[in-house]
Amino acid sequence: MSDPTTAMVMAAGLGRRMRPLTDSRPKALIEVGGKALIDHVVDPLLAAGVERVVVNVHAHADQLEAHLKRRRDAEFLISDERTRLLETGGGLKHARALLGDGPIWVANSDYVWVPSGPAALKLIANAWDPARMDACVIVTPKARTLGFDTPGDFFADADGALTHRGDHAEAPLHCFGVQIMDPQAVYADPREIFSLFDFWLAATHARRLFGVQPPGLWMQVGDPRALAEAEARLR
Repeated sequence: MSDPTTAMVMAAGLGRRMRPLTDSRPKALIEVGGKALIDHVVDPLLAAGVERVVVNVHAHADQLEAHLKRRRDAEFLISDERTRLLETGGGLKHARALLGDGPIWVANSDYVWVPSGPAALKLIANAWDPARMDACVIVTPKARTLGFDTPGDFFADADGALTHRGDHAEAPLHCFGVQIMDPQAVYADPREIFSLFDFWLAATHARRLFGVQPPGLWMQVGDPRALAEAEARLR
């Protein structure tokens, strides 16, 4: 099987938690270690063989479009959500004509990681098996994360199949927003506005959501405090 060469990067959020920095620019263009957040995600995707990157835009969309136009290392396409935010699932469905119908990479634009060992995205690509998976996502033990403010997302069994925390107070693994997935179930959803979490939950019930745990430090950069922590670690 060939690895997916198309990626969807989610960058249409309002960035409310990052205010006042996002009063005048999109969160995806906040710099961490001298590099825009979106580039921290796009660069590893291109290193993993991605050739087409679809980015959804909303707040300060013109700035993000201009930034992407300056890149010449892949095909960058814009999925326009200026008039209405569609959440992650609705945003992906809205971009179907740009993404195609095959498996794709999907990544959030507010994550930074310090790798250790093999390239993390290559580990996902090696594990991806569409015959038994709807998605294969990065999950990481909480001790190797910064900036996450939830009690953990998933449990993993010996094969890597994931179960959501559900009624448990905590779970040992945070979900890091980078994955390979088959988008067909998302495209088939009749709603216009919905979250990819619904897709994940259905996949866990069918035992078709799997996780990979690459080594390294994994940081969510969602607010000014997390930004400062990420800057300090990168230094």
